[in-house]
Amino acid sequence: MKINKSFFQLKTILVGILLFQFHIGFSQEEKNSKLYKTIMSRDSLLFKVGFNTCDVSQFENLLSNNFEFYHDKDSIQDKALFLKNIRKGLCSSTKTYQARRDLVEGSTEIYPLAKNGVLYGALQIGIHQFFEPSPGQKDKFGSTARFTHLWILENGVWKLRRSLSYDHQDVNTVGTKSSIFDNDPEIEKWLKQNNVPTLGIGIINNGKLQQIKVFGELKKGFTAPYNTIWNVASLTKPVTAMVALKLASLGKWDLDEPLYKYWTDPDIANDPNTKLLTTRIILSHQTGFLNWRYMNESGKLDFKFKPGTKYQYSGEGFEYLRKALEKKFHKKLDQLADELILKPLKMSDTKFIWNDITDVSRYATNYDNKGIAYEPTRNKTANAADDLLTTIGDYGTFLCSVMNSDGLSKKVFDDMTSHQVETKKNKYFGLGFEIYDLGNNDYALSHGGADKGVQTIVLLLPKTKQGLIIFTNVDDGYKVYEKIVNHYLGENGKKIIEIETK
Repeated sequence: MKINKSFFQLKTILVGILLFQFHIGFSQEEKNSKLYKTIMSRDSLLFKVGFNTCDVSQFENLLSNNFEFYHDKDSIQDKALFLKNIRKGLCSSTKTYQARRDLVEGSTEIYPLAKNGVLYGALQIGIHQFFEPSPGQKDKFGSTARFTHLWILENGVWKLRRSLSYDHQDVNTVGTKSSIFDNDPEIEKWLKQNNVPTLGIGIINNGKLQQIKVFGELKKGFTAPYNTIWNVASLTKPVTAMVALKLASLGKWDLDEPLYKYWTDPDIANDPNTKLLTTRIILSHQTGFLNWRYMNESGKLDFKFKPGTKYQYSGEGFEYLRKALEKKFHKKLDQLADELILKPLKMSDTKFIWNDITDVSRYATNYDNKGIAYEPTRNKTANAADDLLTTIGDYGTFLCSVMNSDGLSKKVFDDMTSHQVETKKNKYFGLGFEIYDLGNNDYALSHGGADKGVQTIVLLLPKTKQGLIIFTNVDDGYKVYEKIVNHYLGENGKKIIEIETK
């Protein structure tokens, strides 16, 4: 076979196949379907066995004789050249360590290919990350890439016919100079020194979730998996905010319509300020409510100032919005979130209600700073402001969607990222997110979560399409934030910390 190294041809092939994938009109396979499981089993043989253990026979058996490999940073290769390069490079007898490939959780999509109703192939799309260790640094992250695989049934056997590997991002595209974050054992040691039981980090680059790292233990003796489930406290609020903002973008909800038309809390029914409450005022924390009504001596909800005149962080405001949304749409908040966010983004591990958790054994137990475990909060109904259960992978997917303004009109996205109210110098609330003014027309979006045994924070840099997720499960987990933010966000991270600590 003649090998053409033209990048233009490679780009044409990539675009053509992706357009073909869009054009075929088949629905994406569900994860429990026979085809999905079949293709994922082939993927496992190819990478978990073939790549990760250097069993070249797996490549020989799974690759079609007509196999072609397209790489955005290398030449086009046929089967013979591909196997030769595998033996000389990845599986060279002179190597003393083994590279590893992992799929990014939730990134895989599989589409059937058929002619006249007869299945003949499948397209597999996903994101994978590669760990390229060196002596003394087992599991050092190397790069991430998108891939498209064309699987074909040849004489009843699934074979990989085409492999496209593109959008490679190496570890040097984010972060700063080498530190403990390049050495997993050092991070584990650092966490123990700081009495942080579990740490989750998600890294977003170029608008995509690039890397997931989880360290520590769920509880004593149980290593935390990459898909650990966390209570993220107030990181619930951005999800609720996006429900309202997506409805507004669809023309089904007005951010400035008074909410008394749908809901009035009995505690404030006779207060004229009630008629001033709007979604915009709630999402920017200008309701006049305390965080929670139990903080009042009376235990009842009341106004501390006229709505829309100044800032006061309030979970009560978000619960007020929930009740208004539920009254108008005759659906619970978790149902609205499922329809608008969770199902479209395939966030299968994200739940508002404890009993809906897919796998309780993956839950990160929450601790005080003396190492005593708290009982988990077991919500039976959705809370708009608190106690969302999610993973780094799911929440990272959500944040990428926010950053890329998926499902938002330009006006709504502009409103979301505009300064609605100042909270301190160079810091504001937009709609659902805090905004740091970084200078030079640059900004960061942020939100945090804090509760018993919960400290979480997310940061997004929309101009550079970067982001960072930090989850911890201990009262004082915030003490590890600064080092992580400085490492992964560099100068912008330093600016954020400077604004926060002034």
